[in-house]
Amino acid sequence: MSIRLPAPDGSLRTYEPRTEPLALTPGAPFTSRGVFSAAHVVADPYADTTPDSPVAVDWDATLAFRRHLWSHGLGVAEAMDTAQRGMGLDWAGAAELIRRSAAEAKAVGGRIACGVGTDQITSGTLAEVRAAYEEQLALVEESGAQAILMASRALAAAARGPEDYLEVYGHLLRQATEPVILHWLGPMFDPALEGYWGSSDLDAATDTFLEVIAAHPDKVDGIKVSLLDARREVALRRRLPQGVRCYTGDDFHYPELIAGDDQGFSHALLGIFDPLGPLAAQAVRVLDTGDTAGFRALLDPTVELSRHLFQSPTRFYKTGVVFLAWLAGHQSHFTMVGGLQSARSLPHFARAYELADGLGLFPDPKLAEDRMRTLLHLYGVTP
Repeated sequence: MSIRLPAPDGSLRTYEPRTEPLALTPGAPFTSRGVFSAAHVVADPYADTTPDSPVAVDWDATLAFRRHLWSHGLGVAEAMDTAQRGMGLDWAGAAELIRRSAAEAKAVGGRIACGVGTDQITSGTLAEVRAAYEEQLALVEESGAQAILMASRALAAAARGPEDYLEVYGHLLRQATEPVILHWLGPMFDPALEGYWGSSDLDAATDTFLEVIAAHPDKVDGIKVSLLDARREVALRRRLPQGVRCYTGDDFHYPELIAGDDQGFSHALLGIFDPLGPLAAQAVRVLDTGDTAGFRALLDPTVELSRHLFQSPTRFYKTGVVFLAWLAGHQSHFTMVGGLQSARSLPHFARAYELADGLGLFPDPKLAEDRMRTLLHLYGVTP
């Protein structure tokens, strides 16, 4: 049965939903790439909250989604911006998320890495920024998870130049007990991070970033690069010290970056692998066999959906991720921490549904269709 979907020009178009999902089942552990999915949180829709009140999370549904990702062999990147870190999820909520998810990972044998930031404070001196980082690093390490040192809005505001980044990150890396992942998040994801590493000139910023790594290569497992610039990422990964990995965070060019070239490849730490989890896992297992063409054949068709979800303003990609989780049956509702479900338009949702359904991402296509019809009805679209 067809469904009428709204287009950006206000017209309605007819779409024929799939009747069968893509057949995707868990398989063997990955052998050629390290793969993390940055996972979203599920809000508690029954909590009586306001934009200024504490975050209310549905912990059962949130942890169930992480078990879903682990069951397909993916690692979970926890308490990242996909989980609305800094956009609704405060530090208290993130700390609880880290504790619970790390304990769940230990129970099921899943890989987990957790974001370390400074969101206890909105601004401060370099000493206060360093102390905020230290508090979060201690909690993540105590939980048994790997640390991801995230970019800090407070550091971007307080730093006077590259030397301040070198001092703060050097201090943290000396203190870390295990190798960490360094995260460079571009301003398209968070405008407050403009000029990170001490310069808006990306070549100069890259030099500072590499200087941090070169001073402590034994404390850096890898870097996550989220600049949406494939050529820059390739050039950067070719300059990394031996043994330091590049985890792509490029949600526009991930198939080519993970596939790599004759000089290397990127591992993955991606927000788009939240909705793509089972399909991404199958693609990586094909790549493990040496079949790069087969890997690209599976993953290349997903890029249109990813580019749609991550279209400008890119920071609102989280809304599409949670929307697809609702359609896929991973949660019973489409509400988000801080009310962020309102951040995208109905035509945006309609196109996301169409693209995801076309890829066969929904385990129950009829459920997804029924929920899409419910949303259309809520918005006043009549059959």
